[in-house]
Amino acid sequence: MHTHSLFELNEHIRRVLALNFQQPIWIVAEIAQVGESRGHRYLDLVQKGEEGEVVAQAHAALWASEFRQINARFPLGLNSLLREGLELRMQLRPEFHERYGLKLHITDIDPAHTFGQLDLLRRQTIQTLRQQGLFDLNRALPLPLVLQRIAVISSETAAGKQDFLEHLGSNSFGYSFDCQVFNAAVQGKNVETEVLVALEKIGKASKRFYCVVVVRGGGARLDLMAFDGLTLCQAAATMPLPILVGIGHDIDETVLDLVAHTSLKTPTAVADFLVNHNLIFEGNILEAASDLVSLTQNILKFKHLELDRAETTAYFAAREQIQETARKLDFLAENLPAQAFQTIREQQHQLEKMEAIYLNLHPENVLQRGYSITTKNGRVIRSSSEVESGDALETRLWEGVVKSKALPMDGQF
Repeated sequence: MHTHSLFELNEHIRRVLALNFQQPIWIVAEIAQVGESRGHRYLDLVQKGEEGEVVAQAHAALWASEFRQINARFPLGLNSLLREGLELRMQLRPEFHERYGLKLHITDIDPAHTFGQLDLLRRQTIQTLRQQGLFDLNRALPLPLVLQRIAVISSETAAGKQDFLEHLGSNSFGYSFDCQVFNAAVQGKNVETEVLVALEKIGKASKRFYCVVVVRGGGARLDLMAFDGLTLCQAAATMPLPILVGIGHDIDETVLDLVAHTSLKTPTAVADFLVNHNLIFEGNILEAASDLVSLTQNILKFKHLELDRAETTAYFAAREQIQETARKLDFLAENLPAQAFQTIREQQHQLEKMEAIYLNLHPENVLQRGYSITTKNGRVIRSSSEVESGDALETRLWEGVVKSKALPMDGQF
């Protein structure tokens, strides 16, 4: 049996591959890793199974010359597509080298496929959030009347963060804001992980803040794909604080924009929103104060009128009372002597009558009319039941006293 050398084997593989792949072919694969050297791009491509396991893997190269040609046709820039985790539809030419093995040379890239996949994932994220009842959860949170203590999620180096803070701090109304920055990547492969960490930290200290702001500067459309992630959007939707988003895009809307309480185009727009929100509160307070002053003035004016009316009424009532009293005094002054004389005469006549009655009822006068008074031991006898047989009695007459002794009579005593 003939034994082949390794070179012969690899040469045979190269010929077979060249024979069967004379023209470039289109494939779909996920980018596992991207490297760059001297303008060339080197990609590790993988295909994953249903459980997420890698079922195929290969190395691919995009030469600098072809990169420039493809990039010229791509308005958003080809680098935005060459990201780890993205699925690409690419045209390539498979080649096999006896020493270096299989190498896939990329000759073209179809961005429509990648955007289609991203849009599908985005729609799936939205559907899942709706099914879980999370889609409108953060939007339903009430905004505090005043927004001052703000948790800011952004990168330390992000221009959008600096624009936001400067715009907020230089507001023409002199409002003061207390912003605490939670550092997190807002573009690149670490966005979801770091933003989730920031949200968790803010959630644990939620009583210290009025709202959460997520800001970043502008960037390519694919820079926003991390903000379509299901896990990140679930965390944002369930935050106990309202989330305001300004991640620097004019056309495209991320899922985070949809689930956040308020979505604005740019970081400075978020700053304007915060200032205007507080301005509305101040305006309401000033309007209420003005209404209160007007109401108080109206009440005082009304009470002054009431007081004037009461003063006038009291004046005329007092004058009428004085006049009435004066009339009564005049009447009394005119009639008092005659009335007094008449009263005295009536009282005198009454006294005379009472005197006559008194004299008529005086015991001496009663005795003079033939009556007598009988006593026993000095006590006046009013009933025969008070007398017993043999009692010594004394009877007083008009003239003189008769002493006697009680005798039985009609079976009494």
